[in-house]
Amino acid sequence: MLLLPLSILVFVIWVGLIFCHGWFWQAGPILSPVRGAQLERADCPEVCIVVPARDEAPSVRQCIGSLLAQDYPGLLHVILVDDNSTDGTGRLARSVPDPRRRLTVVTGKVRPAGWSGKLWAVAQGVARAREMVPDSSGFVLLTDADITHDPRHVSTLVAKAQAGKLDQVSEMVELNCASPAERMLVPAFVFFFALLYPFASVNNPRSRVAGAAGGTVLVRWSALARIGGIESLRGALIDDCTLAAHVKHSGGRIYLGHSCLARSIRPYPHPSDIWRMVARTAYVQLGYSPLMLVGTVIGMVLVWIVPLQLALFSHGLPCLLGAGAWVMSMASYTPTLRRFNLSPSWALLLPVIAGFYTLATVGSALDHHRGRGTVWKNRAYTEPDGAISTHMRGEGTAAVMNRSMGDDVG
Repeated sequence: MLLLPLSILVFVIWVGLIFCHGWFWQAGPILSPVRGAQLERADCPEVCIVVPARDEAPSVRQCIGSLLAQDYPGLLHVILVDDNSTDGTGRLARSVPDPRRRLTVVTGKVRPAGWSGKLWAVAQGVARAREMVPDSSGFVLLTDADITHDPRHVSTLVAKAQAGKLDQVSEMVELNCASPAERMLVPAFVFFFALLYPFASVNNPRSRVAGAAGGTVLVRWSALARIGGIESLRGALIDDCTLAAHVKHSGGRIYLGHSCLARSIRPYPHPSDIWRMVARTAYVQLGYSPLMLVGTVIGMVLVWIVPLQLALFSHGLPCLLGAGAWVMSMASYTPTLRRFNLSPSWALLLPVIAGFYTLATVGSALDHHRGRGTVWKNRAYTEPDGAISTHMRGEGTAAVMNRSMGDDVG
């Protein structure tokens, strides 16, 4: 008797997700590359790039080299903050050829109480940038030390911001998808991110939904001042989306898209690597709430697992409705798989993949309640002030999906 109402419920949920949730399943916008030579000098305000880095020796030279090679015709400063690295990150950054003298390396100070590691490093970089350009009305670009940038990237970001009168432009960088674990789990991360923060809703000034991808966040100095600077975010572990929420809810206009000009070079060769990425902030996304955790697990089961079970093990109308919901879930995943040049057959594993992310979220909660908190780069956080993104409202089952991959809390 329960199968019919259950099957109707999951079918209605999927109809709602497909047609009434910001068209989250579509491929998402991509900025067309712009060369610096295409920009008018008047449209090229000063840009300060801030790169927080802690123990990033394997990637920092490539990252800094790509930033110093930007073809941006305006003034450009690159500020790397060496956040108490033990592997020579700062020394390696200084060794990158810098004929135009664009690079400044800041040795990070001890992190004060109440700050997440990454944001404390970012705050020091932004403060140094303000010392260098005290009267600038241009932009700050926040990016990570494990990302490489096409020479056209800064020009493209600034052109988008100037043309659209935007206060913030953010892009999800291309992620590694080479190992079996990455092929199975990384595209789903992007898919679940879009489910949580539909790009169309983020880019709609009338929508309250605000999101960003921490690998690339270009923000105007004026917008940063309006929200109280980096200090207003100081305890946030999901710093990118918290920043986007502050900017948008203060009246700013923001943009979120996919990048074809920036790529993460951090590998995730094993499922355990991705598990740790998810578990470190998933419970933060749920507000450290056991009730939210239970609701999320139930929701994940309803949305991703029950349709398959109904399609395979029920009969009549419940079977048809379950199969319909399952087909819709797989069809919604196909555009993301195409972006990663993967076969649509990977969509058959969505229930397994969703189960992986759900278990990692439960693991995140267990870590927290055991007193381990969030652990990253040999630092542990319990529940710092401001760590919860206050913009999280009404996101339903997608709230389980955290904003971790590609972002370092330092």
